[in-house]
Amino acid sequence: MAEEEAPIQEAASEPTGAQLQERIAQLESQVSEMEAALNTSRQEAANNWDKYIRQVAEMDNFRKRQERMRDDRVKRYKKELLEKVVAVMDNLERAINYQDSMNREGLQQGLRMVQWQLSEILRTEGLTPVPTVGQRFDPHIHEAVETVEDTDQPEGMIVEEIQKGYMLGEDMLRPARVKVSASRSEG
Repeated sequence: MAEEEAPIQEAASEPTGAQLQERIAQLESQVSEMEAALNTSRQEAANNWDKYIRQVAEMDNFRKRQERMRDDRVKRYKKELLEKVVAVMDNLERAINYQDSMNREGLQQGLRMVQWQLSEILRTEGLTPVPTVGQRFDPHIHEAVETVEDTDQPEGMIVEEIQKGYMLGEDMLRPARVKVSASRSEG
């Protein structure tokens, strides 16, 4: 009797054709869902890649546009400055060309006017001279080229300017070259 029951149990544990068909349908449905999800993910990845490429191109275009704007600004500024300097050069050339027909006083006056005109241009551009004679020596804005014994001035005072120094706003363009007083050495 035990032998007869064994085949019945085996037959009960084996899936029937209908069960297999149902299982295959379930797996095919899962595969279809996974393929749909994969296609959706691929589409999203393609869209994200496209967005990334567009953003990179936009940033590159922005950078190039900013460079062009900066270059145009510098070019415009140079043009404006050079137009002012050319006017000074014209006046200097006139003074040189008419030096024979002018008296010494007239030539000096013309050169002083050219110097004033150039100084005004530089001042409007933010250039200021470094104060020197009568000031205490400051190594940040002065360059000592010589020390001189001077009983009238305390030690470390500037007694003579050799070459003007200039500041452009808060920045040093060129230090002033000066002579500085020193105490008299006794010996």
